[in-house]
Amino acid sequence: MAITPLMPVYPRSPVRPVRGEGVYLYGENGEKYLDFASGIAVNLLGHGHPVLTKAIQDQAATLIHVSNLYGSPQGEAYAKRLTELTFADTVFFTNSGAEAVEGAIKTARRYHHHHGRPEKNVLITFSNAFHGRTLGTISATDQAKLRDGFAPLLPGFTVVPFDDLEAARAAMTEHTAGFLVEPIQGEGGIRPASQEFMSGLRQLADENDLMLVLDEVQCGVARTGKLYAHEHYGIEPDILASAKGIGGGFPMGAVLATEKAAAGMAIGTHGSTYGGNPLACAAGQAVLDVVADDEFLERVSRMGERLRGALEQMIPNHDHLFDSVRGIGLMLGVRMETDSRAFVTYLRDHGLLTVAAGDNVMRILPPLVIDETHVAEFVEKLSAAARSYELPQQAA
Repeated sequence: MAITPLMPVYPRSPVRPVRGEGVYLYGENGEKYLDFASGIAVNLLGHGHPVLTKAIQDQAATLIHVSNLYGSPQGEAYAKRLTELTFADTVFFTNSGAEAVEGAIKTARRYHHHHGRPEKNVLITFSNAFHGRTLGTISATDQAKLRDGFAPLLPGFTVVPFDDLEAARAAMTEHTAGFLVEPIQGEGGIRPASQEFMSGLRQLADENDLMLVLDEVQCGVARTGKLYAHEHYGIEPDILASAKGIGGGFPMGAVLATEKAAAGMAIGTHGSTYGGNPLACAAGQAVLDVVADDEFLERVSRMGERLRGALEQMIPNHDHLFDSVRGIGLMLGVRMETDSRAFVTYLRDHGLLTVAAGDNVMRILPPLVIDETHVAEFVEKLSAAARSYELPQQAA
């Protein structure tokens, strides 16, 4: 049999972690890695954080899963806490980011259906976005690598250039239900939207009774030094998809919405077997216990500035490799002069884990609990790897 037991849809690297501790991962042969990938912005408390670990252990020994057919004291408490901390009035729990985005899309469309406007079912989305791997979420993108081979895709999306307010305005029709956008594109290359763009989308939504739907799966949950990235722009969405860091490594997601936006989400309109199970809610509560704190958020911003500053100091020493740094907080990207994917692969041999992204960017997504010593170690190892990587270039 030629096919592998694990369906071969990932080009898996030789890194094979079996244990994690703090900001480090350890391979099956004892290899040690400084993890500045965090499971692609998931392990925001690092590995084995005592608060998260204890919460999961205690809940696993008490109650893991029942069903959403029953009352959920755990889900109710967690949802109430999220609504108290955010713009939202109500929450639907999912198991992943793609499910959260799907739920957000359904909520936006259902809003207009509820108000007798079923023809308003098209969301304006933006180029180079990544919203997930379901049929709905790949249909919302313009990326051939996500879409090829999966036709027919789903209707109901119009894609325009990212960060182009006039293009979004021009795309509006009588069928427009709203906008679906990442405030900071992650897979697209750590590209923060401009203030004008985000404020303009909010204004267009308000003036035309449309839904502003934010995908904060990667940029949300303290990653940027705010609990959610839209806070940097001084605006609030109608609907928001959250996941990745929300469970600190436990699979979960959430759709957050205002009362107005959720008007159509009545009994029977949506559901999930596992969404909001007691174990997931315990993990989510533990994450909030740590990150929903002004001092913690300020520390994330401070560490982000420290890391950005150290990278900007380093770049002139390797300007054949690195171009510039961008991003907010501890969601940073280094745009490269060479192939970012090849360099990310090379770094693994030097004990550093980062993530490649679009626009030839190396994503740097460390656990939010890093300190000055981890920043120094990362930059030192990155610089050393850059020096050795340059040698073949110079010899050629």
